[in-house]
Amino acid sequence: MSETSTSSTASDINTVDRILDRASNGHDISTAEALTLLTQTAPEIIEQIRVTADRLRQIQVGDTVTYVINRNINFTNICEQHCSFCAFRRDEGTEGAFWLNTEQILAKAADAVALSATEICMQGGLHPAAKINGQSLAYYLELVTAIKTTFPQLHLHAFSPQEVEFIARQDGLSYGDVIIALQQAGVGSMPGTAAEVLDDRIRRVICPEKIDSATWIEIVTTAHRLGMATTSTLLAGHIETPNQQVDHLEQLKLIQQQAISLKYPARITEFIILPFVGQSAPAPLRSRVGRDQPILADNLLLTAVARIFLGNYIPNHQPSWVKLGLEGAKTALSWGCNDLGGTLMEEHITTMAGAEGGTNQTVIDLQGAIRSIDRNYHQRSTLYELI
Repeated sequence: MSETSTSSTASDINTVDRILDRASNGHDISTAEALTLLTQTAPEIIEQIRVTADRLRQIQVGDTVTYVINRNINFTNICEQHCSFCAFRRDEGTEGAFWLNTEQILAKAADAVALSATEICMQGGLHPAAKINGQSLAYYLELVTAIKTTFPQLHLHAFSPQEVEFIARQDGLSYGDVIIALQQAGVGSMPGTAAEVLDDRIRRVICPEKIDSATWIEIVTTAHRLGMATTSTLLAGHIETPNQQVDHLEQLKLIQQQAISLKYPARITEFIILPFVGQSAPAPLRSRVGRDQPILADNLLLTAVARIFLGNYIPNHQPSWVKLGLEGAKTALSWGCNDLGGTLMEEHITTMAGAEGGTNQTVIDLQGAIRSIDRNYHQRSTLYELI
């Protein structure tokens, strides 16, 4: 942790032991118990938490570390919103603004296919002019159709809940209408980004123009009901508290429990912590947080607690090598993570915020990182089928 570590008391040890014993025996832990784990500072207790998370990872998903060969395409950084953590967005006509045309997107997809990619991950800014005949949905469908017609073998992991809301709002459609249209055009799954922290007190500070927590949950739940899998994320390490981090995890668990109990055809496939990178973020939030790069120790403890709390429901956990660097992400594989993410090939949103992890990893890079901790590796699909 970033705070000064203190020696543990017998009471602390006994409390943590009871929580970890219950988790090790397959039982769910409560949000209060998760918070107890997340606020520990003594190194010996944190090591116990790490060991338990690593053991649960082994029980729940095994020792093989997976990865996906994919390409990230950010099709525009022109955006109507002004999130306080975002160094990616631009106004139209300003320096650094870009908007890729269909031919440029297809060229990037072709490069990805040449490198054996199975997935294109596509997201972009909320550009009010991104329309065809006055319709936002028509523009997004054209992008999807172009990629799937040219490269039908690619899985298209595209358009966050925020983008779905944007399209629906622009065109006067329901979220379900938008999801069904995207699905029929060829979108295979939805990135669980724009979640940030599912606490509206935080959202009003860091992303006041974004959808609220209830809307994010509604769109993700609608996607599951309609058969579209999603991922899930947490933007961590800025102004949120440990309580709010745990409450966010609880919301994700409830979403997954609902999908399971109601037998929805799709669910959350993975959980990813996205540590805040502030180096080039707008000044007010950056100065409030007081640092430019993530604190690895904080991220690792949260990673372990997330595995212990969520692993019975969301078994696949992934670190962000873009934000932590490959070495940091590799370390997280011993704190409860079982997947190393994708090759990406390019990445703009986090890189423009000042992250130092790079924008591309080769398959050899990922395999070497996994092999260096004596674990086996296996390529996977977007939906975690082994290839």
